[in-house]
Amino acid sequence: MKAMLLTAPNTPFQLTEVPDPVAGKGEAVARVLSCGSGLTIQHMRAGRMTVEYPRIIGHEITAEIVEVGKGVTDLKVGDPVTAYYYLTCGTCEWCQKDRETLCDNFTGNVGREIDGGYAEYIKLPAKTFLKLPEALDYKAHPAEIGVVTDAIATPVKLINKARVQPGETVAVIGAGGGLGLHMVMVAKWAKARVIAVDVRPEKFDACRKAGADEIVDAAASDMTEAVLELTNGKGVDVITDFVATGKTLDTAARALSKGGRLAILGGAGLDNSWAISGNLIKAGEREIIGSKYATKDEVRAALEIVARGELWPIVTETCALEDVEALHQRVEQGLVTGRGAVLIGG
Repeated sequence: MKAMLLTAPNTPFQLTEVPDPVAGKGEAVARVLSCGSGLTIQHMRAGRMTVEYPRIIGHEITAEIVEVGKGVTDLKVGDPVTAYYYLTCGTCEWCQKDRETLCDNFTGNVGREIDGGYAEYIKLPAKTFLKLPEALDYKAHPAEIGVVTDAIATPVKLINKARVQPGETVAVIGAGGGLGLHMVMVAKWAKARVIAVDVRPEKFDACRKAGADEIVDAAASDMTEAVLELTNGKGVDVITDFVATGKTLDTAARALSKGGRLAILGGAGLDNSWAISGNLIKAGEREIIGSKYATKDEVRAALEIVARGELWPIVTETCALEDVEALHQRVEQGLVTGRGAVLIGG
């Protein structure tokens, strides 16, 4: 099969012929129709996240099962599927509580510790595949369906984890990024007032189209002051920080209202050391919430939301497998609005 292979950090992909995968016990093989090209896997491409080379990266897939291994009973040939990004045990305390992101026996990520979706076929543990809802037209929209597993699922988790209520004000730091833009959309879907914070004015229109009620240009103004002005000095109820540097975390904490919640998801490869006043948190009963990715149930919930037509992911750029290097260069430069994706099968 054809695959785009990474052979070293911060080097171009290599279009390579590799053997077709064969399903072993408890495994399945799927034909890949598309794979999202988000910032997480660009961190792998750029060497900011460690990978054992050579490696086929990518995890936001739309695919169809073509082979199942011995002992696999919940998948069959022809099933439309996507992948859960984390490789979890399914048996520990956290997995049993449906909180797989805290798995005690976590072994890595699809496309990082094992080969991922930048190839014509992908082999995974069968439990890592998630079936797609019947109502999703995955053949007509493979790129959009694949990125739901992160772009929609992660914001859906944050809405629940930060307990966002209708009428509350939510600020999104890094709102112009692929995940931040979807956070704006999901927060508006949750009936919040949304303030988009970013440093790239060329992305403000996309933020407005996604649902932002107000925009803060963090490159031209002090974010804390701007947010306090927009809220008549009260501060915001919830801030989601997809940048998570020491600077953004500090300004976010000071922009919280009484009882406000700061949800942190971001900061890969960045300096996010941060000293915070305990009194600031205690006096206003503010909360700091750590979050990463989504659980399997949250991914399934996001797919169902999209299947019902309540939300639709923003994919603005697609390319063929052999052109993925150019797409990743644009992702690295922050030039992709929403999400990019690779179209592979058809």
